[in-house]
Amino acid sequence: MNITVYCGSNPGDNPRFTEAAHALGTWIAQNGHTLVYGGSSVGLMGAVSRAALEGGAPVIGVEPAFFIEAGVAQHDLTELIVCDTMGERKAKMIELGDAFVALPGGVGTLEEITEIFTRVRLDMGPHECFLLNIDGFYDPLAAFLASMVDHRFFDQCDLDRCHFPRSVDELAHLVATADTRPRTRCEGPLLQKG
Repeated sequence: MNITVYCGSNPGDNPRFTEAAHALGTWIAQNGHTLVYGGSSVGLMGAVSRAALEGGAPVIGVEPAFFIEAGVAQHDLTELIVCDTMGERKAKMIELGDAFVALPGGVGTLEEITEIFTRVRLDMGPHECFLLNIDGFYDPLAAFLASMVDHRFFDQCDLDRCHFPRSVDELAHLVATADTRPRTRCEGPLLQKG
């Protein structure tokens, strides 16, 4: 399975974020999966990719040329796909992925996983997504999504497919038991007039 991982190009302020990135890369390798990620050698991107590479996993980086020119590309990747724009990078990472996981990160990470929320909502695939909620990092986002449900901008059945595991072990269980069925279990139309 190709696991697309979105995460920060910085390590953040909590060492447990880096520990989780390393554990995620190790789990990907130990379970015969392939890591698809943003291609960088720095921050949480560097931690997850190094751990996956050290464990023997195939690792596919997708990176815009201007980041490579800045000298942050990870070395020894199985494959490095160079693109021109951030939009192309995001599209390629979605195309390559079977499961989608967000580690802690900044606005770029948020943009990428939000597109996955939208694809879940519109039943465009994937049918589930996962945010590794280390030390409650994503609790505010989970609360905001719940507020969208309360205000009828998001359906509970769609929110139920956006998971917030607090450890790599919990993530591994959720990925193994993910619901790959289309959106038919949600009530009501995908799009409403008015």
